[in-house]
Amino acid sequence: MSGLPPVAPWPALNAQAPACFDLRQVDVHLGPAGRLVALSAVTLRISSGERVALVGANGSGKSTLLRTLHGLQRAQAGALNKPTHQREAMLFQRPHMLRLSALHNIALGLWLQGVPWAQARERAPLALARVGMQDLASRNARALSGGQQQRLALARAWALMPDVWLLDEPTASLDPHAKREVEALIADFTTAAPAPGRRAPTLVFSSHNLGQVKRLASRVVYLERGRVLADLPVNDFFNPDCLEAQSPQANLFVKGETT
Repeated sequence: MSGLPPVAPWPALNAQAPACFDLRQVDVHLGPAGRLVALSAVTLRISSGERVALVGANGSGKSTLLRTLHGLQRAQAGALNKPTHQREAMLFQRPHMLRLSALHNIALGLWLQGVPWAQARERAPLALARVGMQDLASRNARALSGGQQQRLALARAWALMPDVWLLDEPTASLDPHAKREVEALIADFTTAAPAPGRRAPTLVFSSHNLGQVKRLASRVVYLERGRVLADLPVNDFFNPDCLEAQSPQANLFVKGETT
């Protein structure tokens, strides 16, 4: 990790709201014998209702951070605290589709999360309609287009009524039309007013599309070689003077001078 400046812990950008995630000096090692340092001394607080974009070059640690937040990846050092009963949904760039109909992909997902089967069957059509796919209910999910599969994955997540959405490059492999459809659904789901007694939805997503970051995020976190080098409100992140003052490396990335 030589060549990178030391990074102080970042202040919370929304310290008044309850924390969805509170990471303190988290290290994650991957590969044989843990030789690959995927995250190094990551200190980050994400509050309820924030929309946080993770940006950086391939291999910077974005996907590992998302997987760590969701509990799919174990940290070797540091601490991750989050509410015990927080409901999370994680979507991947290429969602896994069961060899079932679109409707049963949603119903089975609900059932696996403890929803009684009769209720799961009732909620599944509502979720399909929510993403405009009610006419494809009986279609084999694996025969759907990439954009339709991602919309189905969003419907499957929406049916679970998550407090937190974790999205890993959700539109990277889609054509322009499908990207617009999926992005519009993400915006709709994560900016909607919460139901009575529920917290505002929280969004944490990785993206190489800086236009998408501007449209969806309220805050941007830049990673490089597993370290957080910039953490700013979205308007400040895209202000060259503000960004240069915090992280020259991040400023080069936004300018397209690093990949």
